[in-house]
Amino acid sequence: MMEFVKLNDGEIAHDFSPFFKVYKDGYIERCVPIIKVPPSHELPSSLRSKDVLITTEPPISARIFMPQMAKLNSKLPVLIYIHGGGFALRSPFDPIYQKYVASIATEANVIAVSIEYRLAPEHPIPTGYEDSWTSLQWVASHANGHGAEPWLNIYGDFSRVFLAGDSAGANIAYNLAVRIRSVQPKMRLAGMILMHPFFMGSKLDRMWFYLCPRNGGLKDARFKPASEDMARTGCERVLVFLAGRDKLKDAGRSFYEELNKCGWEGNADMVEHDGVGHVFHLLKPRCEQALDMMKRLVSFINQEPVITSWRSKI
Repeated sequence: MMEFVKLNDGEIAHDFSPFFKVYKDGYIERCVPIIKVPPSHELPSSLRSKDVLITTEPPISARIFMPQMAKLNSKLPVLIYIHGGGFALRSPFDPIYQKYVASIATEANVIAVSIEYRLAPEHPIPTGYEDSWTSLQWVASHANGHGAEPWLNIYGDFSRVFLAGDSAGANIAYNLAVRIRSVQPKMRLAGMILMHPFFMGSKLDRMWFYLCPRNGGLKDARFKPASEDMARTGCERVLVFLAGRDKLKDAGRSFYEELNKCGWEGNADMVEHDGVGHVFHLLKPRCEQALDMMKRLVSFINQEPVITSWRSKI
């Protein structure tokens, strides 16, 4: 399913290409159409998938991927995945994320919960954060085996829960990890994977502030992580991926460096792939660097050594 948009020949008030444009009459034109496919779309035979409704008001949903039950002989790690798109684009039902999250579920042998949060600017920040927080709490409600989703109740290992996201989704994942200690849910957040995270420090800063009308300025800790918040990151391990040609690379590296010196008691690693741009792993998932990235992601979840011939910065 594709959500078509009309063309507007009026005067542009705000141009945030290649994400969206806002016209003076209030009309919003996305530069990338929102495409949604069913759970069965190009689904590997090794997986099952379905969509679940998390709340009706506000409307929040997710797509779940699980290895075929015939191959299950033990509880599986649970991966909560938050998609990118500058807080304004994409969906877990997008073919790109359908394929990528299914690949993670297959390769890492996990139950993956891919979150659908409401998009800005129609739903300004902090909506994306709050919808994702509601989704995380919904996942945590299954830790005692009495949640709404049988796949999570029966097969989820809530001592091995992981947060992951790319770009804006990585930003959201980090903010959830900071917040999670305040509620101490009955699940263990074992690790977090941040792929090309969207933090303050690039030409896209202006867009985040536009999407978040009630912001804290240059010290807003959601966009520019504060040391005291980073020290409360509620997981044991963090893996940060950077891309050599990504405009967000420097901000991602600064985040990694600050995480290692802020007093946080966990372990963090960073991998940078040279010669590639932002979210290359989504656009070219079979390229050598993307395959290396998948190997490292899987080994991080399963705590196995990485065997690879690809040369990347660590």
